[in-house]
Amino acid sequence: MTEPPSGTHPRVSREHVLHLLAQMIRIRRFEEKCAELYTQEKIRGFLHLYIGEEAVATGVMEALAPDDAVVATYREHGHAIVRGIPMTKIMAEMYGKQEGCSHGRGGSMHIFDAGTRFYGGNAIVGGGLPLAIGLALADKMQKRRRVTACFFGEGAAAEGEFHESLNLAALWKLPVLFVCENNRYAMGTALDRSESETDIHRKAESYRIASQAVDGMNVVDVEAAARQALAAVRETGAPHFLECRTYRFRAHSMFDAQLYRDKAEVEAMREHGPIKRLTEWAEATHFIHAGDLERVEAQVAEEVDTAVAFAEAGTWEPLETLTRHVMAEEARP
Repeated sequence: MTEPPSGTHPRVSREHVLHLLAQMIRIRRFEEKCAELYTQEKIRGFLHLYIGEEAVATGVMEALAPDDAVVATYREHGHAIVRGIPMTKIMAEMYGKQEGCSHGRGGSMHIFDAGTRFYGGNAIVGGGLPLAIGLALADKMQKRRRVTACFFGEGAAAEGEFHESLNLAALWKLPVLFVCENNRYAMGTALDRSESETDIHRKAESYRIASQAVDGMNVVDVEAAARQALAAVRETGAPHFLECRTYRFRAHSMFDAQLYRDKAEVEAMREHGPIKRLTEWAEATHFIHAGDLERVEAQVAEEVDTAVAFAEAGTWEPLETLTRHVMAEEARP
């Protein structure tokens, strides 16, 4: 079995706090640049931003081992970045260039990278849940003691595949860490207007899956909960459910007028954003020093600029090969 990077508790040191902060800032600045490029029509199609939810992907990914599998949502740029896919390849994918991690055929919602066991990126609400079950079942049948981490939004809890997947995971005792990113608004519907049970993790309890809720705006809390949950999954082989209560600061997508929530609510939540909270706490406890934040921002700005330049210089799919992969090129015996 591959062990996580350390024990069941986060390493609260100056080095680690700076690392967590840098990871969240990488996600934030990458997505801000994507929003800018979208308005310039450099990025086309749909674009769902993760801004405000950075603590969830960062905290959970810190606890995973390199050979664990990851399945994400259509809001997956942040997961891909902190999983270790080069920002250059992700940006090229956003542009639809051949140098992208899905060779430009997937775009924003279908980021994929076999090398880091990052299995998407899924444009269907809850569509990653059955995929995670399949990955975990394959690992179990082949006696590979790995964990599959499956990220999804609270809106997926209204889908049948959510219940089918949790049922099978419990019934077959599969090593899956379910990570519900509860940002309170499924596309544009407030949770309490669509669900009679708004504590999503309690739904997992009905399938006899160990579950808990955690403050998804606090990266240290998320990492600690993820380490403990993963340790339990590795020990028992059974699934675990983690509900991370978070908030997205941007609209559901670039086409969303956000008529379902007050601007004052968004601004109030920004005051509790994960980057702001960690920065203020780290400064108060002297984990970060004068100049640290500026240095991180400069490094990230350079990384984003390099990614944009890489994508700009990338190549388009030739017209004559545009339909390639639509059908299988060779029939397998």
